[in-house]
Amino acid sequence: MKKRTTDLYHQFEARTYAALGHLRLSMITTRKVQLFILNLQEDGINERTGRTLAPKTIKNYLSFVSTIFDYAVSQGIVRDNPCRGVTLPAMVKEERKVYSIEEAQRFLELLEQEPMQWRVFFTLAIYGGFRRGELFGFEWKDEDFDSGVITVSRTSNYTPDRGVFTDTPKTKGSQRSLKLSDSVMQLLRQYRAEQTAERLRLGSQWVDSDRLFTSWNGAVIHPSSASNWLERFCGRTGMRKVNVHSFRHLNASLLINSGADVKTISAVLGHAQTTTTLNIYAHTFAVAQAKATDAVADALSLKKGSKINTK
Repeated sequence: MKKRTTDLYHQFEARTYAALGHLRLSMITTRKVQLFILNLQEDGINERTGRTLAPKTIKNYLSFVSTIFDYAVSQGIVRDNPCRGVTLPAMVKEERKVYSIEEAQRFLELLEQEPMQWRVFFTLAIYGGFRRGELFGFEWKDEDFDSGVITVSRTSNYTPDRGVFTDTPKTKGSQRSLKLSDSVMQLLRQYRAEQTAERLRLGSQWVDSDRLFTSWNGAVIHPSSASNWLERFCGRTGMRKVNVHSFRHLNASLLINSGADVKTISAVLGHAQTTTTLNIYAHTFAVAQAKATDAVADALSLKKGSKINTK
């Protein structure tokens, strides 16, 4: 099992073992697993929100239990995997909270008055469509100021058992290089100069991590710090509340509406396959296609009922 998957499954151990861990594998039936899944759908089970767990999270719990039974079957400990007959809650897709172009422009304007670290972080999020872990994984060696290219080489993640740790990018396609605009590179130069000045000021207190985004003394920063800052920022400025990942969706939407092809968009976002891009942004592609069709109709004046002379 891949280490990334193992780290994910560790998050599901406490609830799963509390519900099923006291039973022998041979005594765990499909009904018992189904009852566990139903319990995860009850209000209040999510201690952070006071609501039910998300359908995707519940699906991951079932996958965790199923993986254990698949191994048990392969070792001859049990004959069947009881998870095969379990019914999951319907996966209801919520509409993504993504800024409009006007909101994004307003966000960038307000960002100019904020600390340089967060100006750079969210500028890169918008212009590059990077994942949160990729942004926190950036080191200065990843920036080529001569060519204006930035390279994704690592991610910075967090799990309760490991704390903050550095990992490889999500997929092979996630290891990518993007050309940034001159204005973004200029902002990066300004930020590097400010960070260098702060490093000199702190002297021996500075932790030389080479990371772009750090805590006050240069040490690696917790990935949730961006979400915490964004929430406070929206509260202060009145901007509509979104999450950090929504800026990745904003980047994709802007690329799609600009007419970029799916292969280019997939490469920019670091998806392993173009089908992933098409599945995630199917609605956005459909809307863009409809607008393009309308543009053709307008150009040919078909909406006005005019006839095309084919002679």
